[in-house]
Amino acid sequence: MIRNLLKRLIHKYGFITGMGVFVGKYSDALVLKVRDSGVNWINFQFTDLLGYLRQVTVSLEKFLNGIVVKLDGSSVKGFTGVEESDLVLKPVIESFVKIPWLNGVGRFLCTVYSGSERFSRDPRYVAEKLDDLLHNNGLKPLVSAEIEYFIFDRIRVYLDVWKQVLEIASSEAYWSLNAPFNKLKDGYYTPHPRDRFEDFKLEVAETLEKSFNIVIESYHHEVACSSQHEIVFQGGSATYVADTIQTIKYVIKTLAYKKGFVASFLPKPVYGDNGSGMHIHISLWSGENNVFYDPSDKYYLSREARYFIGGLLMHARALAAFTNPTTNSYKRLVPGYEAPVYLVWGRGNRSAAIRIPGYATTSKTLRIEYRPPDPSANPYLAIPAVILAGLDGVKKKIDPGDPVEGNVYRMSRSKRLEYGIRELPRSLDEALDELENDNDWLKPVFTKDLLEKYIELKREESRKISSYPNPSEIYHYIDV
Repeated sequence: MIRNLLKRLIHKYGFITGMGVFVGKYSDALVLKVRDSGVNWINFQFTDLLGYLRQVTVSLEKFLNGIVVKLDGSSVKGFTGVEESDLVLKPVIESFVKIPWLNGVGRFLCTVYSGSERFSRDPRYVAEKLDDLLHNNGLKPLVSAEIEYFIFDRIRVYLDVWKQVLEIASSEAYWSLNAPFNKLKDGYYTPHPRDRFEDFKLEVAETLEKSFNIVIESYHHEVACSSQHEIVFQGGSATYVADTIQTIKYVIKTLAYKKGFVASFLPKPVYGDNGSGMHIHISLWSGENNVFYDPSDKYYLSREARYFIGGLLMHARALAAFTNPTTNSYKRLVPGYEAPVYLVWGRGNRSAAIRIPGYATTSKTLRIEYRPPDPSANPYLAIPAVILAGLDGVKKKIDPGDPVEGNVYRMSRSKRLEYGIRELPRSLDEALDELENDNDWLKPVFTKDLLEKYIELKREESRKISSYPNPSEIYHYIDV
């Protein structure tokens, strides 16, 4: 009798047990969906503050009984100390899928709770709050991203106080000595056989569509010679797009590894060739109306769109701490490799940090493309930060100035100074300095403790990496 009473209480209310599990009630529809999927195990995945995907696996039996494994927040960098480490993972119902390469295993994306409250440093919570903020103001974001990445045959890396080794093997690159190969900066839209991963990209696209319910719009070989690629998907809300980016990275890395390759989302793995970006496309909608669209404007941009651009330009240097969050990010942000450096906007201008696509001339297609971000960014933080910067521009009516039509890379320094053109930060530390001094516009969504912890972690990371002497320094300075 007592056992049956306890079962009824658990089913109705749920509670924390002393065995390190959370017991709660899932909807009958969710339980039925998971049970009928044929899985025996379920991966519960979440993203940490720095953007890394993590997971724990739970048996189907435990799930059907309402059990989800708790999370030790002190073991996740940036979450909690040991004195407040009991956190809980709660599955996002609509994210459930059956993983196609694992027999009998499903997956949930998860949110993180501290007791009955959302955990403030859960990155996904930031994206959710941004979507809620827009919804409460009668707006809906339409966001998407172009994700660039490399597929290498092999990477050898060794790091010690006396020895450093980096060797990248790519069967597509000229240094493979195996024709046909790609020359530096000559891989754009190349087909098979120079694109040796055509079948792989097709498998990725079909896996994402059939198993993960992600609509893929296009994929192709990118500029860099050592097997650089891009994938574009159908967008949605900030939270949906962040979920999708994490899922796409997960699928690409896993399928590449299963075939003996290494997929890398590092912004600049190879010197002298293009790096990988993650251009973010944004429009804001009120009902069926694109708030950014004005058919009477020369560039089809409304006042709100121009102010949005003004906000991005105003806060871009601080934004870089989220959109370009690694020391390697700033090896990409240099002139000559189609990566933005100068804070200007233009129509169809790929030398500008903000581009209005030249073919976007209708309400349906008009959008703003923010080009600095790279795929090392935590999308749950980067995408809300980009939108908040733009919204601050709308709120303060920040004039972005006139668009730049020419190639900014070819402007002289004196001309750029004359026009008042600023640059993106040249290092992660510089970006963090900017974020510390310019963050009030983030406060509708980002909590103070999250910002402080994020900056602390990134400072520590930058100090550690920059303290290593590297072969390039030795090569250039050995004779001083």
